[in-house]
Parts: sequence; C-alpha cells; structure tokens
Amino acid sequence: MREISVPPLVTVPPDSNITDLLLRQAAKASNPALFSRRDADGRWQDVAAADFLADASLLAKGLMASGVAAGDRVGIMSRTRYEWALIDFAIWFAGGVSVPIYETSSPSQVAWNLGDSGAVAAFGESAHHEDIIRQAATSEGLTALAHVWQLEGPGLDELRAAGAGISDEELEARRSTAALSDVATIIYTSGTTGRPKGCELTHGNFVELSENVLATSLGNVVNENARTIMFLPLAHVFARFISVLAVAAGVTVAHTPDIKRLLPDLQSYQPTFILAVPRVFEKVYNSALTKAEDGGKGAIFHRAADTAIAYSRARQAGKVGLGLKLKHSVFDKLVYGKLRAAMGGQVAHAVSGGGPLGERLGHFFQGIGLQILEGYGLTETSAPVTVNTPELIRIGTVGVPIPGNAVRIADDGEILAKGVCVMRGYFRRDDLSGDAFEDGWLRTGDIGQLDEQGFLTITGRKKEIIVTAGGKNVVPALLEDQIRADALVSQVLVVGDNRPFIGALVTLDEEALPGWLHRHGLPGSMPLAEATGNPAITAAVQELINTANQSVSQAEAIKSFRIVPADFTEASGHLTPSMKVKRSQVMKDFEDVIEEMYSSPRPTRA
Repeated sequence: MREISVPPLVTVPPDSNITDLLLRQAAKASNPALFSRRDADGRWQDVAAADFLADASLLAKGLMASGVAAGDRVGIMSRTRYEWALIDFAIWFAGGVSVPIYETSSPSQVAWNLGDSGAVAAFGESAHHEDIIRQAATSEGLTALAHVWQLEGPGLDELRAAGAGISDEELEARRSTAALSDVATIIYTSGTTGRPKGCELTHGNFVELSENVLATSLGNVVNENARTIMFLPLAHVFARFISVLAVAAGVTVAHTPDIKRLLPDLQSYQPTFILAVPRVFEKVYNSALTKAEDGGKGAIFHRAADTAIAYSRARQAGKVGLGLKLKHSVFDKLVYGKLRAAMGGQVAHAVSGGGPLGERLGHFFQGIGLQILEGYGLTETSAPVTVNTPELIRIGTVGVPIPGNAVRIADDGEILAKGVCVMRGYFRRDDLSGDAFEDGWLRTGDIGQLDEQGFLTITGRKKEIIVTAGGKNVVPALLEDQIRADALVSQVLVVGDNRPFIGALVTLDEEALPGWLHRHGLPGSMPLAEATGNPAITAAVQELINTANQSVSQAEAIKSFRIVPADFTEASGHLTPSMKVKRSQVMKDFEDVIEEMYSSPRPTRA
C-alpha cells in the first residue's frame, strides 16, 4: 500500500477554538476534575473544571489589562507543572498565541524564540528563569517584550489584580475572536539541525485532532474516568497535545517536574494511563532487569520477559496455547503484578511517541498488562498523524492515520502527511513552508512503509541515512535501537557516511554500571573513564553489536566501535529535550574519536 486516507469522524464548527473545550467541561453538571495539585502536605487535591475556568479567566483579564492584544505572542518558560496549563489557557482566553520555551534553554535560545516570534510578554517559572528571559531581552534588544511574570512568588496574584477593570463581556469578546484557522501556538523545533523553526499550529489542529481521537476507541482510554500524570516537558508538542486532549475528554491531569520522583508519584497518584517517549520505557524495563539481577533473580526475570513477549505475540496472532497461558499466569503473580504496582497499580495503557519503541519492548509491556499505544508525528503535525488504538493495534508499527488525516509513501520512501493535524506553516518563513510541502502533502523527512491494512512502520530518518564509501545505504536506527535496549548502554551513534565501513560511538549507562560491574566480579566503584576501557565491558558491548549485526547485511554491519567516557545528555548539548540524539553535534564534538577509529590499522571484527 502506498497511501491511506481516513475520513474525519467529527466535524467541528469553524468558529470554534481551544477554549470551547474548557467551557464544555465547566458547563457539565458533573463539573469534572481536570487537574490534581499537591497541597502543602504533599497530598493530591483535585481542581474542578469551573474553578480552573475561573482562574484562567482572571489571568486572561490581567493579560488584556497589561496590553496583550488578540494575536500577540506570549512566551512560557517553565518545567512541567499545573501553572503551565493554567497560563496556556489564560493566553488563549485573552486571544493570544503561546510560545513554549524549554526551561533548560540557554539565553541565546530564549532570545531566538522570543525575538523570532515577536513576543510581547513572557512567563518564567522562577527568579532564575525570569533572569534568563530578561538577560536574553537585554542582550538581543527585544524591545517588544514589555512584561515578564514569574509563576512562583506574587507574579500571578499581581496579574489577577491587574485585570479587575476588565468586564466578563470584554473577556468573552476577546476569547471568541479566534477561530479554527487562527494560530494557537508557535512551537519551535528542537533544532537537531540549524536554527529552530516556528511551527504555526492552529486552534483547528488541536480541536479537530482531539475530537477525532476521542471518536476512536481511544475514547475508552482517555475520558472523564481517566487519570494521568504529566512528566514530559509541556514545551514539547507531544505533551502539549495530550494536555489539550485531556481537557477535551475531561481527564484529570497531575504534573510532576522531576522525573527522578516519577515512581513515587505514580504510586501515590495511581494514573490509569501515562504518556512517555521510548527511552522512558527502555529505562523502566532495564531498571527492573537490573534490580532483578542485583537480587539474584535475573534468570527468573528473563524467563518472565520471554513469556510476556511470547504471550503478546500469540494474542496478536489470535491464539494462545494452554501451556503459555499457565506460564503467563504464574509470572503474573511473581513478576508482572509487581511491575504494575510499581507504576501505581492502575495503569492499563500508555501512549508512546517521539521515536520508535521497538517490537520486542512493545510486546513485553503488552504481555505484562500495560498496553502501549505507539503513535507517530512531528511538531509540524501537532504530534500524532497515526496511532495504534485498543481496537486497532499492531505492535511494531505506529498505527493507522487518525480520522481526518492521510499518509502517503513517496517513491523514495519518504512519509508524506496531510490532514487536520498538519501545521499552517513556519512562522514568517514562506520559503521554508514552500519547501516543506509537495502538492499539499507535508514532507516529514522520515522513511517508512505501509502494510496491506494501512499500518505505518518507521524505518529511519531521511537525513540520517548513511551512504558508505562503497555506496551502501544504511539506516542507523535499525542498529542503534537494538544496542541501546541493553541496560549497560545509554546511547549509540552509528557513523560511516563516506567511510569504508560502519562504525559506532557507544556511551554507558552510569546508573546501571555499578550493578553490572558487581555482577561480573568487578569493583562497583570503578570510575566511568576507567570502565570505558575495561576489557569485560568492551567484550559485552561487542556481543551486543554482534547480535544487532545479525539483523542487517554484512555491508551494513558495525565493524568497529568506541566507548566514549561521557554520556550524551541534554545538558551536554547532545540530546534534545525529547531525548533525540543531536547527530551533527555529537559528530562534531567527538570528531577526534571518530577519526582515530577510522585511522586504526584494522577495525574490530564483529
């Protein structure tokens, strides 16, 4: 199959906007809780739709009184927290356009987002963030930026008080100015290559996409009886879309800004579904495996994992044998139930996006009772173009198009997208917008294929395809995903463009390393720099590479590798906030290592 188009299931009035979703919830007799916040004692307290609406309206009036006009851009620089969503809706009620900024951004990055968008105001979470915003404004001469408010301290109360003179009628007139075709937010791409581009996402992108998602069987997962905890950055389009979708569905949403607190927060809040990028699921699996191995129960965990995967595959094929059912039932009591309890005990579904999950990991979680619904999309598509649903799922794929959207595979394998999810264009960059579209179809830059039922599989990134000196095309992700799945490994970067053979840079997982060393009779306190040259670790990584090489041809196989003594992180500038490797930056910073690998007399045999 080369193309699939799914007609919309819901038609939305053209004069609607995102704020209508909140008004709909607040008008319900049930007045559902849309959010949960921690009180001073650390207990979760619900925030009803009507209360959230009232507070967002007060802040919107404050924005209007401060000179924010319809269509004005307002920045938000903060970690994931309740006030992020509150300010987002306040900006929309004031007729404004929100511009998210990652809270880890440097002053130059902040200056680019605020300056390029022409923002007239900005919110910073803390004094630190406010200082960065003001520093960026001063250094780059951002004269349009008239106000900076803090989410912490008295800033929001002052804004509420400032709007006392704005009437409800004035607010309603402003709120209703935006229609589906108007821009709701400008989200800047994470910038793995070049300057970030501002994607203009409209109210229609969010509203029409949300309504059509809820019209599928996902509506049985995302509804007024559901709870989720948001820990991904709300500056990222994936979390942002789910945040709006949750309001549309009446889901209760909690927030946690510290991923190190994720497990205790999951256990105290007990969500019914979660959303995460694949690396989070990899870490959950590897942490459970490491804990089992450290406790001398590694063999049991491996058998349990193999049984879960086999059980899931058998269910997908339509027949589970009696023996497999019995084994699965035993391991459910011994292993799977404990894993579900660690995630709060109520999680039945998870939504995964931002990168490929991998078939084995998808079957593992499905087999333990956590159905992962993998989807695919870009910032330019408001997050999801396609998604697996509870009733229409094929593990190892990213699902079929959401109603109202279409996917086409170009002659060179590139995935093209069209529909209610696709952005209006790049902000003030008609040249880039023109290049991004072909006959009305968005060029995604990803390579993939459609099966006979219309399920999409992602095979790689077009710009990341490596062409060796011998002319062989190599898709790095096919090898990287398999190697990175092991607990010992943190990140992998396959290299070899215009080179005689394929090589790789590998980093070690510093959290898993001490336990691995101890289990292999080595000092757990061994420094990372020393561990990278340890023969036992080198041999273990070689085995992982040998296994991955079995999935590709000899010309595509990794012939040599180097373990580098530092991980790729967001802080080091080598990962985006959504945990994607900045390939060009890594190759630049580790140029000497790569050159040494290719100048060696002969590569390591794989």
